[in-house]
Amino acid sequence: MTLGEARVGSSVRVLGVEGDGAYKRRIMDMGLTKGTVLFIRKVAPLGDPVEITVRGYELSVRKQDASCVQVEEVKG
Repeated sequence: MTLGEARVGSSVRVLGVEGDGAYKRRIMDMGLTKGTVLFIRKVAPLGDPVEITVRGYELSVRKQDASCVQVEEVKG
């Protein structure tokens, strides 16, 4: 699934980032790298942006960017 599809209140692990070189680099520079665990804090009423906690800080990610990040849900 993608980061944009993850449910609010869940923790997910990044599996990879899709996109061309510069776009992928920009996403990874935000801290969304393979193996990183994210917590989905909330989603704006219209679904854009998604607010996540990553590496101890809050980050708002546009829906378009969130759809490029492949994740899996972390159990427990």
